[in-house]
Amino acid sequence: MNTTRQGAAVSARGIGVEGPRGWAFQGIDITAEPGALIAVQGSSGSGRTCLLLALTGRMRITAGEATVAGLPLPKRMGTVRSRTAIAHVPGVVELEPALTVGEHLKEQALLGHRFQGLGASLPWGRRQKEATRARIDAALAAVRLDPATLVKGLRTAVRDLERIEALRLSVALGIMHGPQLLAVDDVDLKLSAEERAEAWQLLRDLAQAGTTIVAAGSEAPADALVVRTTPAPAASAETETAPAPAAETDAPPADAPADDSGTAGSTHPHTDETDETDEEEAAHAFAETGRA
Repeated sequence: MNTTRQGAAVSARGIGVEGPRGWAFQGIDITAEPGALIAVQGSSGSGRTCLLLALTGRMRITAGEATVAGLPLPKRMGTVRSRTAIAHVPGVVELEPALTVGEHLKEQALLGHRFQGLGASLPWGRRQKEATRARIDAALAAVRLDPATLVKGLRTAVRDLERIEALRLSVALGIMHGPQLLAVDDVDLKLSAEERAEAWQLLRDLAQAGTTIVAAGSEAPADALVVRTTPAPAASAETETAPAPAAETDAPPADAPADDSGTAGSTHPHTDETDETDEEEAAHAFAETGRA
């Protein structure tokens, strides 16, 4: 597994997302080189999660213009989705408490084989199993999650993980198939000061290895590129009285085809222009399908 390929440059000018309940966010400018650590800050309800989804092609921007890895949004949303991943986004892509660490990792690895057209070769031979094991081991090493430190190793249920361990697992699933950009929500939610430092160091290391990181949290490290979301300005009485946007991950049911992005860690490239057109017909899909 290669999790250190060239990251995605991000450029945005005045981007925003407006929905039935008003603006989720607006007026955001970003200029970031590949491998940057971008920290998104803002009060609850200011659109932090929506910004993460927009930059990964999972929510259509309705104002401004942006490119991710040189691909324009919203025109190339499908391709951007295939080259990015999201992790730790409540209500959109999250861990299943009843499943074990090993089950999550194996599921994500299997999905990667499906996207690469290897599903027809099942049951796998020794070579495929070794490749899967290597992919899982590399992802765990990249996030510094040692199964030996867990109460039951890979058989530990998600419900029994510490919050920092669950975050590391979520990120491992996100990077497993080598995205150019990884978006992580609520990085430091309910973590101690020491754990917050650990979480940001984890993301900093991934960025330094080459993957562009966009992460929402309450306290950004000093070396991060900080992007702040704010509520829409009260330009009119209608705007002033508009109800606040729903919780940032409270999206309508996705109508995108399930094989477009699969799960948070999917990075299956789309090169067929006909497929790309079909994907753009589903541009209003606000959430992933499947499980992280």
